[in-house]
Amino acid sequence: MNIPNSLTVLRIVLIPIFMGVFYLPLSWVNLATTGIFALAAITDWFDGYLARRWQQTSAFGAFLDPVADKLLVAVVLVLLVQKHPSVWMAIPAAVIIGREITISALREWMAELGERTQVSVSFIGKVKTVAQMGALLMLLYDAPLFDISMHKAGYVLLYIAALLTLWSMFIYLRAALPILLRGKI
Repeated sequence: MNIPNSLTVLRIVLIPIFMGVFYLPLSWVNLATTGIFALAAITDWFDGYLARRWQQTSAFGAFLDPVADKLLVAVVLVLLVQKHPSVWMAIPAAVIIGREITISALREWMAELGERTQVSVSFIGKVKTVAQMGALLMLLYDAPLFDISMHKAGYVLLYIAALLTLWSMFIYLRAALPILLRGKI
């Protein structure tokens, strides 16, 4: 167990802590959940950076890192839909969670075909992640900041993230299509 993998495990450990704090009936819950999610988001960037910098990449880390990311985002989205039950929150949440399941299955399938590199993370996928994390931070904070409604800004950014999610999914599916059409289906 190296430091990058430990940071990934920490991100998973933060999920039940986040959930417990989310349901506390206290005035500072939004700030606390925002802080916990921010810490988890920072570990997402930092574990990858350290693994590459220190040449500590591993098969375990390559497996666990995206799982930790998807678990964290899915849990936060589900809790936000519960907190703000509307079709306007449910649509981008369903798009984002559905895309994550689809692309995870596609990557697994492509790996079985020996073509995993065809669906490696794209630049649009990274931009999507930044927009998604920013949106979730704003929606969790859910209070004005410098006279800007973080709730409204979070919704706008969440829809941008959902659009980028669909765009990145299209890119991954387009990259995989030639392999799938070669008769390896």
